[in-house]
Amino acid sequence: MERKIRSLKADEIECRVGTISEKGATLLLYKNARVDQTVMDEVFGIMGWQRHHCEIKGEIYCTVSIWDTEKSVWVQKQDVGRESDYEKAKGAASDSFKRACFNIGIGRELYTAPFIFIPADQIHVENKNGKRTVRDKFFVNRIYVTEDKVITELEIVNQKGQTVFSYGKPHLGKTER
Repeated sequence: MERKIRSLKADEIECRVGTISEKGATLLLYKNARVDQTVMDEVFGIMGWQRHHCEIKGEIYCTVSIWDTEKSVWVQKQDVGRESDYEKAKGAASDSFKRACFNIGIGRELYTAPFIFIPADQIHVENKNGKRTVRDKFFVNRIYVTEDKVITELEIVNQKGQTVFSYGKPHLGKTER
């Protein structure tokens, strides 16, 4: 029996600043490991999946296994992770888990996100030690994803609730995710 991985909800998606220039900043959409755990529990049950980490040639890999009751076998997906700037080992383990979950289909719609650019007049840029940083926080306010995991609508707001990016046209009467 094929189980369907749902699309991510707006409050499960994080926005992070990518690049910053004089003209503005780009945003990238992410999910975190807690979201993956929640979706795995919803779809496969807390006893229907497991994860295992191992080191191969100095890199941290995560294997996510899902129990296939029909075939009585564990089905596995694996991917490598990268260290974070803060906690290297934990960051690599978390990143490898998130990547393995992408292989299963969790958050795959994020790969279809449009190019997100916020003009300079809508953000607060600071210079810290000669490096540009953005003080603002950004949140996905609204998203619509088709059945085949393509983002067709996206609205991003700042910490004040002001819309700073909008993509697609809202469709009345449809279910937002």
